[in-house]
Amino acid sequence: MSFLSTALDVLLVCLGFGAIIFVHELGHFLAARWAGIRVLAFAIGFGPALFSYRKGMGLQKGSSEAEYLARLDREAELARARSRGDAPSTLALSPTEYRLNALPFGGYVKMLGQDDLNPAAASTASDSYQNCHPWKRLIVISAGVVMNIILAAVLFVVVFTVGRQVNPAIIGDVEPGRAAALASPIAGPVTTPGLKPGDQIEKINGERPLSFDDLVLASAMAARDDKLILEVRRPGVSEPLVFSADPQENLFSNMQDLGTGPARGNQIAFDTLDGLRKGMTLTHVAGKPVESAHDLDRAVRAGEGRPLLATFRDKQDATREHSIQPVPELMTGFVGDDKTIRPIEHLAGLVGVMSIQPRDDALEDHAKQQGLLPGDIFARIGDLEYPSLAEGMPEVRRHKGKTLPMVVLRANAQGGYEEVTLPAVKVRRDGRVGMAVDETTDRFALLAAPIAQTRDTTGRTADHSAASLSIAPGTTISAVNGSPVKTLRDVARLLRDQAIAHTGASPLTVQLTIQRAARGLPSFATSTNDASPDAPAQDTLEVTPEMIAWTLSPADITALQHLSWTSNVPVELFEPAQVKLRADSVTQALAMGFHETKRTMLQTYLTFARLVQGTVKVEHLKGPVGIAHLGTLIAERGMIWLLFFLALISVNLAVINFLPLPIVDGGQFLFILYEWIRGKPVPVPFQNAVTVAGLVLIGCMFLFVTYNDIRNLLGI
Repeated sequence: MSFLSTALDVLLVCLGFGAIIFVHELGHFLAARWAGIRVLAFAIGFGPALFSYRKGMGLQKGSSEAEYLARLDREAELARARSRGDAPSTLALSPTEYRLNALPFGGYVKMLGQDDLNPAAASTASDSYQNCHPWKRLIVISAGVVMNIILAAVLFVVVFTVGRQVNPAIIGDVEPGRAAALASPIAGPVTTPGLKPGDQIEKINGERPLSFDDLVLASAMAARDDKLILEVRRPGVSEPLVFSADPQENLFSNMQDLGTGPARGNQIAFDTLDGLRKGMTLTHVAGKPVESAHDLDRAVRAGEGRPLLATFRDKQDATREHSIQPVPELMTGFVGDDKTIRPIEHLAGLVGVMSIQPRDDALEDHAKQQGLLPGDIFARIGDLEYPSLAEGMPEVRRHKGKTLPMVVLRANAQGGYEEVTLPAVKVRRDGRVGMAVDETTDRFALLAAPIAQTRDTTGRTADHSAASLSIAPGTTISAVNGSPVKTLRDVARLLRDQAIAHTGASPLTVQLTIQRAARGLPSFATSTNDASPDAPAQDTLEVTPEMIAWTLSPADITALQHLSWTSNVPVELFEPAQVKLRADSVTQALAMGFHETKRTMLQTYLTFARLVQGTVKVEHLKGPVGIAHLGTLIAERGMIWLLFFLALISVNLAVINFLPLPIVDGGQFLFILYEWIRGKPVPVPFQNAVTVAGLVLIGCMFLFVTYNDIRNLLGI
């Protein structure tokens, strides 16, 4: 069924593309007939004809041209006979052949004496392209583009009349340290920098946005170093606020953004282990009504660690109380090179050890067959001791199709942990073992090697003071300034309190009580075993706690001060907020349709300008393969979304066709304009030269974007 659904989506997209091309060529055809130019062929697609139709000859398999020319020759003989008065006329054929060709990736209208690829082609016939007045030819050559713009406007009107589900123009998650978080207030009663979740965007550079996508596009299309002026409405603030934000290039997308996502609604997106089910709706937090996941997040942060009670309503209108357990927040960052960059949670560079999630469904059968169990902690993967998630997963992937020795720490019946050796864990050819992994962050203060430096999504680096600590992987923290801790989040809570209380420019130094691993084991491990059930257990050597001083850098102190609380029901668990963008009347639908057409045209031209400036990269462009793939994904969302997508494609086709390149309509328009002004056509040698240059340029671009499309599809 999934295959049939995808096949239907592909068919719909292909039919949609065909319709766009048909309308474009229909514009040329109708204008040529109006101008009195003889049209020889009206074709959809390229290559040999599958079917053709010609008035007087009917529908045929293949092309009717050969038979048509043969009949013309016979008619010529008859004409000569008629001139002698001994034969009547028998020919009643149309000169125009309507063709459906084998390769449905374009189309063309062939006029007598006109050939884009052969400027020397000409005809002296009275109804030829050359003998038509230049002002009429300008209309003919522009008609395809005009028809595409009209088609797009009609499709947009249909979309806005029916309505389309979109993300509202409301700020969702705000990434710390990014443009949205640092946006400067320039008007209104608020003086604190930064956009907040729930801020409704009223205007972007004076334009009213229709959806969150408008903010994404405005950020991506902003000129380098240009700022966006955002007018917003903030819940609880009576007056509008105006902020200035500076878009920054995202490390992952290589496009500019503000570091914010769309707002989340109040509906659960997928089932959870603690009983929340997809489709449940959050209605109250601590007895107060809420409208979105961000209301829950604000309540958790304001509660400073106090448990909360949330109320959910299921699809049958039954209510359920759910306990919200806040936990201290950690810092986030990225490590690795540009090809293997990975997100991590850390505490000024301290990270937990990679482990298997402690639930039965965390393991596939393959992992169980290798001797792995839920909750196992990786004491060794290959040559890595106590690896973090960012270290351990790449090591596993490097051994795809091979075996990899591992040592895990496993809970025993006595409430302790024992070491289990797995000498040859088989890694599948896809680089996976079949396990859902996390880190010991929420279970123990067991540490992997400290992280010296992380990056944010703009690529900016931050140094971390944990790199100065002389601790080896496998070390555990048992106390901070004498206060006992069990998990790394406990450490985060105490350090945050210390950082908030810290004043002045003097360094902040804390005393950590640590226990170093003995024989490769952390302090809470009690015995060692290998994978054989007959192997004897051995007691672990005693581990002596020791005190070390940790001096935190000013940057880490600031980051600690900004940490807050998160919960077991994170914002990401909820569906993005959706609203129906729909016109209230036909007049408004027309206005919205023409506005969207104009905006899309300007956006397409702006894309070329940003390509030159470098804020938009060539790899962001999509060719036929990428557009078709994107179209199938959009078609899955419904017919209205597909119509909206086809409207965008129609506008883009119009813009690209009117670029000043010799083998598209824009280049031909310039040639005709030159002829009209100068009274003679552009010299054929010059037309040939620029035609070849245009073919090479477009051919190279086609190969490049197709290569990128295929790479993206295959994930390489």
